[in-house]
Amino acid sequence: MDSLIPFTTSGSLVDCVDRKMLVVLRDGRKLHGVLRSYDQFANLVLEDTVERIYHGKAFAEHWHGLFLIRGENVVLLGEIDLDQEDDVPLQQVDYSVLDPYHRRDIANKKAREDFKSKVLYEQKGFCKEGGEGDGY
Repeated sequence: MDSLIPFTTSGSLVDCVDRKMLVVLRDGRKLHGVLRSYDQFANLVLEDTVERIYHGKAFAEHWHGLFLIRGENVVLLGEIDLDQEDDVPLQQVDYSVLDPYHRRDIANKKAREDFKSKVLYEQKGFCKEGGEGDGY
Protein backbone atom coordinates (compact mmCIF):
# COMPACT_ATOMS: atom_id res chain seq x y z
CA MET A 1 0.00 0.00 0.00
CA ASP A 2 2.79 2.44 0.87
CA SER A 3 4.32 1.97 -2.57
CA LEU A 4 1.20 3.49 -4.14
CA ILE A 5 1.59 6.78 -2.26
CA PRO A 6 3.46 9.24 -4.49
CA PHE A 7 6.45 11.21 -3.21
CA THR A 8 5.33 14.58 -1.90
CA THR A 9 8.69 15.57 -0.47
CA SER A 10 11.94 16.75 -1.99
CA GLY A 11 12.78 13.05 -2.50
CA SER A 12 10.58 13.16 -5.57
CA LEU A 13 13.21 15.35 -7.24
CA VAL A 14 15.71 12.51 -7.54
CA ASP A 15 14.60 11.72 -11.12
CA CYS A 16 15.03 15.36 -12.13
CA VAL A 17 18.75 15.65 -11.40
CA ASP A 18 20.88 16.29 -14.50
CA ARG A 19 17.83 17.31 -16.55
CA LYS A 20 16.96 20.69 -18.02
CA MET A 21 14.26 22.26 -15.89
CA LEU A 22 12.00 25.31 -15.85
CA VAL A 23 11.65 26.97 -12.44
CA VAL A 24 9.05 29.68 -11.82
CA LEU A 25 9.77 31.75 -8.72
CA ARG A 26 7.36 33.58 -6.41
CA ASP A 27 8.46 36.92 -7.80
CA GLY A 28 7.49 35.76 -11.30
CA ARG A 29 10.94 35.10 -12.72
CA LYS A 30 11.30 32.11 -15.03
CA LEU A 31 14.62 30.27 -14.94
CA HIS A 32 15.85 27.55 -17.31
CA GLY A 33 18.79 25.43 -16.24
CA VAL A 34 20.13 21.97 -15.50
CA LEU A 35 19.20 20.74 -12.01
CA ARG A 36 22.44 19.62 -10.38
CA SER A 37 21.49 19.26 -6.73
CA TYR A 38 18.77 19.76 -4.11
CA ASP A 39 18.34 19.21 -0.38
CA GLN A 40 15.58 18.26 2.08
CA PHE A 41 14.20 21.82 1.96
CA ALA A 42 13.90 21.71 -1.86
CA ASN A 43 16.68 24.28 -2.20
CA LEU A 44 17.87 23.87 -5.79
CA VAL A 45 21.17 24.29 -7.60
CA LEU A 46 20.80 25.04 -11.32
CA GLU A 47 23.72 25.06 -13.74
CA ASP A 48 23.88 26.91 -17.07
CA THR A 49 20.95 29.00 -15.90
CA VAL A 50 19.23 31.64 -18.01
CA GLU A 51 16.38 33.91 -16.97
CA ARG A 52 13.75 34.23 -19.66
CA ILE A 53 11.49 37.21 -20.10
CA TYR A 54 8.52 37.36 -22.44
CA HIS A 55 6.57 40.07 -24.18
CA GLY A 56 4.04 39.38 -26.91
CA LYS A 57 5.49 36.80 -29.29
CA ALA A 58 9.10 37.45 -28.31
CA PHE A 59 11.43 36.26 -25.57
CA ALA A 60 14.90 37.11 -24.38
CA GLU A 61 17.42 35.35 -22.16
CA HIS A 62 19.82 36.70 -19.55
CA TRP A 63 22.71 34.42 -18.58
CA HIS A 64 23.17 33.69 -14.85
CA GLY A 65 25.31 30.52 -14.88
CA LEU A 66 25.25 28.70 -11.53
CA PHE A 67 22.12 29.62 -9.55
CA LEU A 68 21.08 28.68 -6.01
CA ILE A 69 17.34 28.88 -5.32
CA ARG A 70 15.81 28.77 -1.85
CA GLY A 71 13.08 26.14 -1.88
CA GLU A 72 10.37 28.36 -0.41
CA ASN A 73 10.61 30.63 -3.46
CA VAL A 74 9.78 27.89 -5.97
CA VAL A 75 6.24 27.98 -7.34
CA LEU A 76 6.65 25.53 -10.20
CA LEU A 77 9.35 23.10 -11.27
CA GLY A 78 9.04 21.19 -14.52
CA GLU A 79 11.21 19.31 -16.95
CA ILE A 80 11.79 20.86 -20.36
CA ASP A 81 11.18 18.51 -23.27
CA LEU A 82 14.36 18.90 -25.32
CA ASP A 83 12.65 17.51 -28.44
CA GLN A 84 10.03 20.27 -28.41
CA GLU A 85 12.09 23.12 -26.96
CA ASP A 86 13.09 24.49 -30.36
CA ASP A 87 9.52 24.31 -31.71
CA VAL A 88 8.28 27.19 -29.54
CA PRO A 89 6.56 29.74 -31.84
CA LEU A 90 8.33 32.70 -30.25
CA GLN A 91 11.08 34.86 -31.67
CA GLN A 92 14.24 35.30 -29.61
CA VAL A 93 15.48 38.88 -29.37
CA ASP A 94 18.26 40.62 -27.49
CA TYR A 95 17.63 41.09 -23.77
CA SER A 96 18.26 44.84 -23.89
CA VAL A 97 15.50 45.22 -26.51
CA LEU A 98 12.85 43.36 -24.52
CA ASP A 99 13.77 44.46 -20.98
CA PRO A 100 12.00 47.88 -21.06
CA TYR A 101 8.76 46.26 -22.26
CA HIS A 102 9.06 43.53 -19.64
CA ARG A 103 9.63 46.07 -16.86
CA ARG A 104 6.60 48.06 -18.05
CA ASP A 105 4.49 44.87 -17.98
CA ILE A 106 5.62 44.19 -14.41
CA ALA A 107 4.82 47.77 -13.35
CA ASN A 108 1.36 47.57 -14.96
CA LYS A 109 0.64 44.27 -13.22
CA LYS A 110 1.71 45.73 -9.87
CA ALA A 111 -0.52 48.78 -10.41
CA ARG A 112 -3.51 46.52 -11.20
CA GLU A 113 -2.84 44.39 -8.11
CA ASP A 114 -2.46 47.49 -5.90
CA PHE A 115 -5.74 48.89 -7.22
CA LYS A 116 -7.51 45.58 -6.65
CA SER A 117 -6.12 45.37 -3.09
CA LYS A 118 -7.27 48.93 -2.38
CA VAL A 119 -10.80 48.21 -3.60
CA LEU A 120 -10.99 44.96 -1.64
CA TYR A 121 -9.77 46.74 1.51
CA GLU A 122 -11.97 49.85 1.23
CA GLN A 123 -15.17 48.33 -0.14
CA LYS A 124 -15.15 44.72 1.01
CA GLY A 125 -13.22 44.87 4.28
CA PHE A 126 -10.37 42.58 3.24
CA CYS A 127 -7.10 42.96 5.11
CA LYS A 128 -3.91 44.32 3.57
CA GLU A 129 -1.76 41.33 4.55
CA GLY A 130 0.26 39.57 1.89
CA GLY A 131 1.19 42.72 0.02
CA GLU A 132 4.90 42.03 0.27
CA GLY A 133 5.10 41.08 -3.40
CA ASP A 134 4.18 37.45 -2.93
CA GLY A 135 2.06 36.90 -6.00
CA TYR A 136 1.34 33.23 -5.32
